Amino acid sequence: MADTRKLWPTLKRLLAYGKPWRKALSLAVLMLWIAAAAEVLGPVLIGYFIDHFIAQHQMPIGLAIGLACAFILLQGLAALLHYWQALLFNQAAVGVVQRLRSDVMDAALRQPLSAFDQQPVGQIISRVTNDTEVIKDLWVTVVATVLRSAALVGAMLIAMFSLDWRMALVAVVIFPLVFTVMLIYQRYSTPIVRRVRSYLADINNGFNEVINGMSVIQQFRQQARFGERIGEASRSHYLARMETLRLDGFLLRPLLSLFSAAILCGLLMLFSFSSVGVFEVGVLYAFISYLGRLNEPLIELTTQQSMLQQAIVAGERIFELMDAPRQHYGQEDRPLQSGRIDIEHLSFAYRDGRNVLEDISLQVPSRSFVALVGHTGSGKSTLASLMMGYYPVKQGRICLDGRPLEQFSHQALRQGVAMVQQDPVVLADSFFANVTLGRDISEQAVWEALEAVQLAELARGLSDGIHTRLNEQGNNLSVGQKQLLALARVLVAEPQILILDEATANIDSGTEQAIQRALQQVRKKTTLVVIAHRLSTITEADTILVLHRGQAVERGTHTELLAQQGRYWQMYQLQQVGSELTMGITEGA
Repeated sequence: MADTRKLWPTLKRLLAYGKPWRKALSLAVLMLWIAAAAEVLGPVLIGYFIDHFIAQHQMPIGLAIGLACAFILLQGLAALLHYWQALLFNQAAVGVVQRLRSDVMDAALRQPLSAFDQQPVGQIISRVTNDTEVIKDLWVTVVATVLRSAALVGAMLIAMFSLDWRMALVAVVIFPLVFTVMLIYQRYSTPIVRRVRSYLADINNGFNEVINGMSVIQQFRQQARFGERIGEASRSHYLARMETLRLDGFLLRPLLSLFSAAILCGLLMLFSFSSVGVFEVGVLYAFISYLGRLNEPLIELTTQQSMLQQAIVAGERIFELMDAPRQHYGQEDRPLQSGRIDIEHLSFAYRDGRNVLEDISLQVPSRSFVALVGHTGSGKSTLASLMMGYYPVKQGRICLDGRPLEQFSHQALRQGVAMVQQDPVVLADSFFANVTLGRDISEQAVWEALEAVQLAELARGLSDGIHTRLNEQGNNLSVGQKQLLALARVLVAEPQILILDEATANIDSGTEQAIQRALQQVRKKTTLVVIAHRLSTITEADTILVLHRGQAVERGTHTELLAQQGRYWQMYQLQQVGSELTMGITEGA
C-alpha cells in the first residue's frame, strides 16, 4: 500500500495533463456508458425471448423479428459509439504527449550545465522520446480501457442486480479476488518495469555514443567491443521484459479464468439446488453471458497494470527531469555598459574534493585585452565558463561592471557576454540561420560579419549563398571554418565582453592575421578575454594571466613575463623552438 501511495502523485500529475481536453473526454465517457448499456441490453432481450417464447413453446414471428432487429441495432450502436470515443481518446492522447514533450524539452534546455556533465545525453533523449511515448499509451490504451471496462462492468452489475440479486451476489465475489491479484501484480511488477525503462535508456545512450564517435570506433577497430556493450544492454532489457511476461502469464489470464470458472460453478449450483420457478432459464442465460463478458473487462483491467506501471515509471523519470533545479539567473535587466571584469578570490570545484581553480583574483579594465595561458588542465576554460555564468560561484566573486554576476538576468548576461568555443556547434541549417540563431539581424549585417571572418567568399560560392543549408554538425565545413562561423555569430551583434576559447586554433596563419585585424576593431568597443595555447597571438595583450594547476602563478604583459624568465618564458621558448623546427622541415622538403 505504501508503494501505491508513492505512485499515486505521479499518476495524478500525468492525468492532470488531460485537463485541456476535458470536454472531449467527458463526451467520450458518456459514449462509453451508452455503448455499455447497449451491449448489456442484448442478453436481457435474449433472456426475455427464452423465458417468454421458447420456454412456453410460442414463436410470434413479428415480435421475434422485432427483438432480433432491436438486438442488432443495439450492437451496431455500441460499435459506432466505441469508434467515436476511440477517436476522441486518441485526439486527447496526442495532445497530452505533445504538451508533455514540449515541457520536458523546455526543462532539458533550462538545465544547469553541471547536469549535462553528470548525465549521459542518451538518458535525456530517452526521457524526451521513449518515456513520453509510453505516456501516450497510458492515454490511448490504459485510460480508455479502464473507462470502457468500468462502464461495461458497472452496466452489467446494474443489470444483474435488476434481474436477480442472489445470483448477482454470487457473481460479485470475483471482484475481491481480482483486486487481490492486482495488488500482488503491482507489488512485483513495479521494480521490474523500472529496470526495463533504465535498460532502454542505456540502449539509447549506447547508440548515441556509437553514432557520435563512429569515426574513432572504426579507426581503432572497436566495432565488436561497442557492439558487445550494446548487446549486453539489449540482453538485460530482454531478460527484464521476459520477467514481466512471465509475471503476466502466471498472475493474469490463468488466475482470472480460474476465478471466472469457479463463479460459474457457483451460479449453476445455486440454480440446481433452488426450487422450481425461483430462477428462470432466461435469467440464468443472461448471468452466464454477463459472466463471460465480465471476465474480459476484468482481464483487460488487470493486464493494463503492466502498461500503467510503465507509464508511471516513465512519468517519474520525466518529472525528475522537469523538477530538477534549473539554470539560475538574477533579476537585473540593466545591460552591461563598460565590460569591466573583477574576479576576487575565486575558487571552484566541479565536484566536492579537489578545486579546479584556487584563489584567483583578476581585474580587467573596460575595453582591455586579457589573455589566459597555461598547460592543459590548468583551469583556463573553467574560468571562462564561470565568467559566462555557466556554473554558480560558491567561493569568491565575479563582478561585471561592478555588479555581481549572479544578479544579471538571462537576457542581460547573454547580450553582454559572449564566447567563441574551441569546438563550436553548427546546426543543420543555413549559413544565415547559423549566424543569426533566431535573432532579428539583417542579411547585410550577416554579410559584414562573414567578411570580417573571411567566410564571405565561401558563402558566395554556394548554390544559395548564405541561405545554403549546411550538413549535420556542419560536416561539409572544415574545423577552422566552423570556428570562423562561430566567431561571425558574435561579431554580428558585438557584446561588451567577448571570450575566445582557442577560437583561432584551427585556422591558417593568413586567416588568423585577418581575424586579428577584425579583433583590433572589436577591441574599440569590447573587452577581450582570450584563451590561447599559441602565444604568438597574445603578444599585444594588456595583461597575460598564467595558470598552473588552477592557480595564478604569473601575470603581466608579454615583455614583462619574458623578462621574468618564469613559466611563461619557458612556454614561449618551447613554442619558438617548435616553430623553427617546423620551418626547417618545410624548407628542407
